[in-house]
Amino acid sequence: MSYAAFLEGKAQAGALHGFEPSWLPDFLFGFQRALVDWATRMGRSAMFADCGLGKTPMQLVWAENVVRETNRSVLILTPLAVAQQTVREGAKFGIECRRSAGLLQPGAHVVVTNYEKLQHFRPEDFAGVVCDESSILKHFNGATQKAVTRFMLKVPYRLLCTATAAPNDYIELGTASQALGELGYSDMLSRFFRQTDNKKPSRMNDVKAAREARAGGHYAKLAYRVSQTIGQWKLKGHAVTPFWRWVASWARACRKPSDLGFEDGAFLLPDLIQREHVIEPTQPGQGFLFTLPAFGLKEEREERRRTLTERCDLVAQLVDHKHPAVVWCHLNVEGDRLAKVITGSRQVRGADSDEEKEEAYRAFADGDLRVLIIKPKIGAWGLNWQHCAHVVTFASHSYEQFYQSVRRCWRFGQERPVEVDIIATTGERHVIENMLRKAEAADIMFAELVSHMNDALRVEAPIHDGLGVEIPSWVA
Repeated sequence: MSYAAFLEGKAQAGALHGFEPSWLPDFLFGFQRALVDWATRMGRSAMFADCGLGKTPMQLVWAENVVRETNRSVLILTPLAVAQQTVREGAKFGIECRRSAGLLQPGAHVVVTNYEKLQHFRPEDFAGVVCDESSILKHFNGATQKAVTRFMLKVPYRLLCTATAAPNDYIELGTASQALGELGYSDMLSRFFRQTDNKKPSRMNDVKAAREARAGGHYAKLAYRVSQTIGQWKLKGHAVTPFWRWVASWARACRKPSDLGFEDGAFLLPDLIQREHVIEPTQPGQGFLFTLPAFGLKEEREERRRTLTERCDLVAQLVDHKHPAVVWCHLNVEGDRLAKVITGSRQVRGADSDEEKEEAYRAFADGDLRVLIIKPKIGAWGLNWQHCAHVVTFASHSYEQFYQSVRRCWRFGQERPVEVDIIATTGERHVIENMLRKAEAADIMFAELVSHMNDALRVEAPIHDGLGVEIPSWVA
């Protein structure tokens, strides 16, 4: 073995496992064709594309290319709410998809099922597998993550698609890499990270510093500090560039086409009008003269139950109009109360059957239902509700759930400004502050992810000092 081959074998870069695509249809935009072409040639890759950028048609075209290349079937795994929508999208673009709960029907090339039904399928029956909304893999110790990873590792062609791969969530990047057959989660940590103390550092100062740096023109130097630490693991100082170069070898990320060098064109979002409503409870908590901020999940839950009537009545006032609206709640008692006080509404509960949930999604999307009441963990992923421009949600610490809840409506294809009303009480002020802080941090970190990927993919020409001496680009 030559020394060059030895060094190449040591490089942490995704290998090519794919083939040249035979079909890149005209209904794909330029940036979509570029992503599908790259993913097909890679064979095993991830696309972190934002809501509304067309992940469904891209994964369908990718699957069709695998079918044509291998003459075998491809399995698309989706959340329950998205399975039927994927089948309809396939029919729209002329790609035959069949939904199945566990039986591989003769002649079925592209099979769509939800994650809960994976146990009924065999990996040897498929040449490729797509994980739609693949952020489900972030739970490193979760049963679903383990089952999906085991399944994918036995299939030659693999594709992960999600809009919310948080750049600071190294756990998610590690589990995604592991499912694709790249570095495992533990190997990723040992190669690129070092352990710090067990105290989880606050990122508030880093976010503020990044905000000031952005205004002062030196945003890139300070902003990435936000994305370097998670829990007790910190990215090694000398490993920043190699780490993102490694991620860029098997993943692509974009929030708009221009992130990949294309014109944004029609992919421009309308305005987002965000309003915060802080309710002063009529009665303070037991034993108090006035309302104090709630600390800890127990106190927050007690605060929400104590102010249930005031919060739900305000929501009913906000959606008292003739236009579609979606209301996101977190507790069953909230959903029950909202369903009673909002005329023309329907609640989707976790106890509902799959058929009942899908019927509610269809009725809302088709305009037969004006107000949908639902929890983010039930239906916040993958659904297209551009017909709706009003979102109401209760305060939550989960930025991912908030982001996904808003992006069901505020997505490419939406033609009207989207109004978002966030409901909280005086005792929940810090919950809103925490959620908004996470939102700003996520924006900064995703920008850094795109920046690092672009740097990793850019081939810079050597610079000369005019005297014939070549100067390395990192010195220049």
